[in-house]
Amino acid sequence: MQGLQYLPQALSSRIETTVQQHPELFNLFQDITTHISTLTPPTQTNENAPSSKKRKLEVEPSTADTFDSIADISFSIPQRKKLKLEISRNSGTGAIRGANATTGEADFGIRYSDVGTCICVPVPEKAQPQYSFCILPTSGDEQLLFSVPGTKIKPEAVHSDQPLDEEQSYKDVVMKMLNKRLKKTKVVEPNEKEFASTITQPHRKGEKAVHVKAFRGSKDGMNTLIHPVTKLTPNTGFLFFLPTGIIFAFKKPLLYYPFHSIASISYTSVLQRTFNLSLNVYTSSSSSAPTAETETSTHEIEFSMIDQADFSGIDTYIKRHDLQDASMAEQRRAQKYNVNGGTATTTKDGNEGGEGAEEGELQKAQREAQDKEDEDEEEDENFDPGSEGESEGSGSGSEEEDDDGGNVDADGNLIEMELGSEAEDMSE
Repeated sequence: MQGLQYLPQALSSRIETTVQQHPELFNLFQDITTHISTLTPPTQTNENAPSSKKRKLEVEPSTADTFDSIADISFSIPQRKKLKLEISRNSGTGAIRGANATTGEADFGIRYSDVGTCICVPVPEKAQPQYSFCILPTSGDEQLLFSVPGTKIKPEAVHSDQPLDEEQSYKDVVMKMLNKRLKKTKVVEPNEKEFASTITQPHRKGEKAVHVKAFRGSKDGMNTLIHPVTKLTPNTGFLFFLPTGIIFAFKKPLLYYPFHSIASISYTSVLQRTFNLSLNVYTSSSSSAPTAETETSTHEIEFSMIDQADFSGIDTYIKRHDLQDASMAEQRRAQKYNVNGGTATTTKDGNEGGEGAEEGELQKAQREAQDKEDEDEEEDENFDPGSEGESEGSGSGSEEEDDDGGNVDADGNLIEMELGSEAEDMSE
């Protein structure tokens, strides 16, 4: 249940027990814990404690700073609010902010210097196209998530120092603003060359999905209490396979794993219709390769209930970037990938894009299962009923071995061995 990690262990256990005994209370406890998880931690005595007021002041601009802005943008992280998106024109000390349209004060934001990754992904399961921008910091947990419609801009809602083309969409305008101001990174998008789902989107049949639906597992230590009625966990989300890494959205916090942070990927719980994807990732945020002197520990994150229809595309993506091979981890961590993903990667045999790559783990599991099934069929074909002894109803019983593992003789001596003199009386 989301938010339990903010409560004492004893209280968390009591809530879990109560929900199991009274399933109808699940939604109530879920709303309470979710609300708790969004609250600002209480003020601490430590001067360096990041209070909400400090965070607000940190993104306040200088008096000379000016902004490009777009009105009525829906923010989801860190808070669910409609605010004015402001993108500073000062590439040096500027910031991306969510500001109150009436007062002009920033509710929250992140400085350009603190932005580590900027990702734009389509919002799944929406009849009308929408796009979410995920702004991830180099360190800490001050993430930003906001969404824009896929429609053409309304000129009165957008203010920029650059000429506006009314044929542009909100997504195009925001990407142009961010790419112009951000110096350390550029906006990354998923594309069909990296991964495209084979599952048709019922609401947008002409558009290929670049995501898969998944459930965040519990191997990373997060509590994933299953709803007793719907059987769903609060950690439902979507995996996007990007040119630079893998992101799980849109639950708080957003989980992004660049290639250099992944030690290996494996498949687990491979079933007829679903499978799980386990990422073994480095605990350290260091981007340098681990050595004997700087050994880095790893932990496992599991994403479950992924549709089997997408395993081929995911396996191709994983092999293309050598993510299934733990021996390639040091090489990945030793190089920083270009944010635009412009450089093609090669497999061990030198083939680009994973052609001729080694068999994936999921395909291996399926092949072994098929081989076993073929062996069973071959044994059935070679089966000789006569070699198994007398058929049922021959008068000697169906069991062929006694308790000591010996064979039953043709005279039925097993009865005499087990019953002794009583068997003799019975035979008379």
